[in-house]
Amino acid sequence: MKNTNILYQHGTLALLVPGLLTGTLKMKNLLSHGDTGIGTGEGLDGELIILNGIAYQADSFGKVNPISSEFTVPFANIHYADYKKLTTIANASPADLAKAALQGKPNSNNFFSVLVKGTFSYMKTRAVAKSERPFSTLAETAKNQSVFETKNVAGTLLSYYSPSLFHGAAVAGYHSHFLASDHSIGGHVLDFKIDQGTLSLQQFDTLEQHLPIDNEEFNAHDFSKDDIANTISQAE
Repeated sequence: MKNTNILYQHGTLALLVPGLLTGTLKMKNLLSHGDTGIGTGEGLDGELIILNGIAYQADSFGKVNPISSEFTVPFANIHYADYKKLTTIANASPADLAKAALQGKPNSNNFFSVLVKGTFSYMKTRAVAKSERPFSTLAETAKNQSVFETKNVAGTLLSYYSPSLFHGAAVAGYHSHFLASDHSIGGHVLDFKIDQGTLSLQQFDTLEQHLPIDNEEFNAHDFSKDDIANTISQAE
């Protein structure tokens, strides 16, 4: 039976900071833990979004590509979708969406996912170009990114909210990716304006953290030397 209360996470954002960008989990294995999610490929190869069990990559050339089962990821979130409609939302900025999802609370100490399906009067995304070995740090690699903008596009915004006390394992607050219905644009969300949409939410009571224990670079790295919190905040 599929457990919809579990958020499965492979890797951590912290391991990306020093440039530990090796793909350590195949997509076919990731998909055994859910049907909805986000992530990135080896070498920060584009931005991933998984909807209805199908994984897509928004690459740095502006294309949305289906992903093979052998595609590898250093970091990803995934879960089995069981969203509950919260409200309809219109003429909404990122701040408006965040406030609506938190239902008036100043913050949350729980993990949850937000799904918005509808039309967006403005959407701005980014995708990072794949880097090759020897991998640079997250800050350096993230400089080589492409930014895309469009107006009046229908699609799905998928976001994960992580509590501030987990910053480093994930990014505190919202981490959002987007996929247009016609696949004309996708990627990590930088800004948007919702024209009209349905806001749904799914809360998790369990974070299942999976670490790449067979990767020697990860095992040997001293994370105490990295400015993890600030680097993640700036990159994301």
